[in-house]
Amino acid sequence: MNWDKGYSASYYMTIVDPVTWRDIGRIETTGGSIAREYSGLRQSADVNCKGYPQAEEQWIRVYLDAKQGDTSEHIPLFTGLATSPDRNIKGTWEENSVQCFSVLKPADDVLLARGWYAPVEMPGDVLIKQLLSPVPAPIRVEGEAPSLTEAVIAEDGETNLTMIEKILGAMGWRLYIEGDGTIVLSPYSYDPIIVFDPIEYDILETEIKVTADWYGCPNVFMAINNDMTAVARDEDEDSMLSIQNRGREVWMYENGCYLAEDETIAEYAQRRLKEEQQYAISASYDRRFVPEIFPGDVIQLNFPAQSIDGAFVVESQTIELGYGARTSEQVIGV
Repeated sequence: MNWDKGYSASYYMTIVDPVTWRDIGRIETTGGSIAREYSGLRQSADVNCKGYPQAEEQWIRVYLDAKQGDTSEHIPLFTGLATSPDRNIKGTWEENSVQCFSVLKPADDVLLARGWYAPVEMPGDVLIKQLLSPVPAPIRVEGEAPSLTEAVIAEDGETNLTMIEKILGAMGWRLYIEGDGTIVLSPYSYDPIIVFDPIEYDILETEIKVTADWYGCPNVFMAINNDMTAVARDEDEDSMLSIQNRGREVWMYENGCYLAEDETIAEYAQRRLKEEQQYAISASYDRRFVPEIFPGDVIQLNFPAQSIDGAFVVESQTIELGYGARTSEQVIGV
């Protein structure tokens, strides 16, 4: 199916059996939206429907049926945990507003015991699967996950999900959720998975908002690791962000650093300062829906007339359950 061409779209929701992870019932929808993000719970949804059983928590799945000529696609857009606290009654017509949480919600609701830690030399995917044990969704690991080089210790108030984020950071991997609820663990990739182009693949609407935000970039970085502390300063007269050229200090600090092999704390602070100073161009726009793009993916935007030409990481998406599954997307330059 050519997603850059026109197509008709319809939607419906199903009840999901948490044991088999299969659909066991259908509910008609009347609208809503799905939000996807790069971190945290990753996904949420608000769906309007008819006949949803109120005050009952259950797993649901939202589908898109797209039709283009003789071609059609049946695509799961979202799977998660739903509740319906609200009912709208107009005479004999009753409509429910269903609030849907990510499949990661059960992991975010579990606190880790004081003293819990992820041990050195343990494969990261093994640890993450253990932390995802409250979640009934399937998990897929793409590639061989690295082992931890340093122990990761739980802080007060640490949940299974916040610990997963720390382990992913130590691994240099990402986590995203497919429409059927499958949790995917994979290494970061900076290779664009698709190219948006006004001639070859014209899928963006004409209005694009572009921002170059360097205001929050630091020129002093403090790194703290156990009893070691290092401070890196930008005092380069050729740097627009330096202390001299900016006329003031803008600090950033990081506690509990994960040093690369043979890297000193001072080298880490200098490296992280340079990373945080690499401010990027961000853009937001509306486009047609494309099923294989998720937050964390890299895309290529070739719009030289608008001075947008390069690789961008998808930060967030909002998919409207309406005409053409219109998708609002925010990206940041790589």
